[in-house]
Amino acid sequence: MSTSVKRWLVAAVIVAAVVAGYYAWQAVNHRGLPAGIASGNGRIEAVEIDISTKAPGRIKEILVNEGDFVQPNEVVARMDTAQLDAQMRQAEAQLQRAQIGVHTAEAQVAQRNAERGAADAVVAQRQAQLDVAQKRLERSTLLARSNTVSQQVLDDDRANAEGARAAVAAAQAQLAASDAAINAAKALVVDAKAAVDAAQAAIESIKADLNDSILRAPREGRVQYRVAQEGEVLSAGGRVLNMVDLGDVYMTFFLPTAEAGRVSIGSEVRLVLDALPNYVIPARATYVSDVAQFTPKTVETEEERQKLMFRIKAQISPDLLKKYIQLVKTGLPGVAYIRLDPDVEWPANLQGPIAQ
Repeated sequence: MSTSVKRWLVAAVIVAAVVAGYYAWQAVNHRGLPAGIASGNGRIEAVEIDISTKAPGRIKEILVNEGDFVQPNEVVARMDTAQLDAQMRQAEAQLQRAQIGVHTAEAQVAQRNAERGAADAVVAQRQAQLDVAQKRLERSTLLARSNTVSQQVLDDDRANAEGARAAVAAAQAQLAASDAAINAAKALVVDAKAAVDAAQAAIESIKADLNDSILRAPREGRVQYRVAQEGEVLSAGGRVLNMVDLGDVYMTFFLPTAEAGRVSIGSEVRLVLDALPNYVIPARATYVSDVAQFTPKTVETEEERQKLMFRIKAQISPDLLKKYIQLVKTGLPGVAYIRLDPDVEWPANLQGPIAQ
């Protein structure tokens, strides 16, 4: 037998195997299904949530175990807060000191205002003395022209007037100094109040860190893994627990191009699990991938386009999940049947018993 004949026989065998495999796949996946219903294999999945630390620290205690059900806002773990507690005491002491500083600064403002009042009175007194000395000097000047008073008296009155004028200037300078002291005292009040605000902000920040050190379940679900253990030191964002949100359970399966193109959001889906083959679980199509998930990456012919597979997501009703919350388990394999034509009746094996 020639080499070319052998190659031809090998190629024929390969083609025959591919064709047989394709028809076998068709028989397994579409046996007994009407034209308007498609099916695909999948597994029950749920949204996974990592419960992690916000700041670095040591795990003080973990309050749940793997498999436990948790409710929203339930405390599941606590971090060691000894250092935060010390920081809180320090911040509270700083707040008290700042509040005392505010009272002290306000007392200084009151004292400076009183000093300014006294300085203002001194200015008025010195001004009155200057007015008296000025009038006396004017009279002495007139009388000196007629030699009624001596030159000595005139000189004394002139000296008294100059002294009174200097006293007024000194009193006004003291008044200006009092104004400056008041402004400085008011600045101390502002600074002390800023210190109070800073201390209060520090306390609020520490309170937030203390609150974050208490790890809570964000949703209702089941603890899947204890990623860390009590006493371990974790960095910021370190995972402590992994849980599944049992309120968002779905099955992901794949359909070829021709069938995926007929799927509408909200299409009715019925799930049959391998573990419960006699029960049908109702669901709805909530997602259809807009890009193919499988190779080939480059599609050049119509035949190759038919090989593309698109991901479909069928979500189970949250009300149904709540009713059977204790029985919900992720990872269970099964088959999803989706009705592409709403006028097509479900086959007898998919009509019941329906989980409700």
